[in-house]
Amino acid sequence: MDLERVMDAAWPAPDRDETGGWVLRAADGVTQRANSIWPRAGRDGEPHERPVLLREARAWYRSRRLPVIFQVFDNACNEALNAFLDAEGFTRQSETLILARNGEAGAGEVVPDPGVELSSEPSAEWLRLWWSVDGRGGEDSLATARGILEGCPSLYALVRDDDGVPAAVGRLAIPPGRSGGPAGWGGLYCMATRPDARRRGYATRILQGLLGAGQSQRLDSYWLLVTAANLGAQALYANAGFTETGRYVYRQERPKRHLTGC
Repeated sequence: MDLERVMDAAWPAPDRDETGGWVLRAADGVTQRANSIWPRAGRDGEPHERPVLLREARAWYRSRRLPVIFQVFDNACNEALNAFLDAEGFTRQSETLILARNGEAGAGEVVPDPGVELSSEPSAEWLRLWWSVDGRGGEDSLATARGILEGCPSLYALVRDDDGVPAAVGRLAIPPGRSGGPAGWGGLYCMATRPDARRRGYATRILQGLLGAGQSQRLDSYWLLVTAANLGAQALYANAGFTETGRYVYRQERPKRHLTGC
């Protein structure tokens, strides 16, 4: 499976273009992923083409009043591109781990938790909790973020505390395969727990609820993204059978305004 492709499909930018193998993505500055260049593996251009491609990318993002940011995966295919971006003075930030789990790692069915509410759309409560933890920006930014979420078929999980107040949420993205059906992979996103409700098992319940939902969708493998600095979340996912399968960083040029999180 081309994991980079399904990751792009799971978090689709509403505004996108492709030039020379570089996929330019924009979403009014909402989230780095949706406002970054994805240089497709093995298609990032010959050395003499990269300066031209970068000029075109700069013009494209300048017209949208956004900084130029690359999402660069840690693989041999991107060594020359990284050297080029180093020479151009691009920074490195937000190192992120790609964790994956296949069916063998999760042997045994997940027992359904009736306390985990599942839906095919993000409810207002779901959105408010997620945005309060991970989001930055006002109502316009939240509306853009919702458009990104709903750009890929997904399931949304929510669990409440003893008082009935939403405590934690999560999303299972189910990108379509090349034939139109599920790709066999599901992506876990938007794992967020209310700050005062942490360390009470809510995140584990959301994770297990989404994995159980994946079973009903006949998914056999999962991926998720976690920052290299978030050791607590990494431990949670390791206990659920996730292991590191790759990394990426964002290479940014002179940001003109602060992007939202995620």
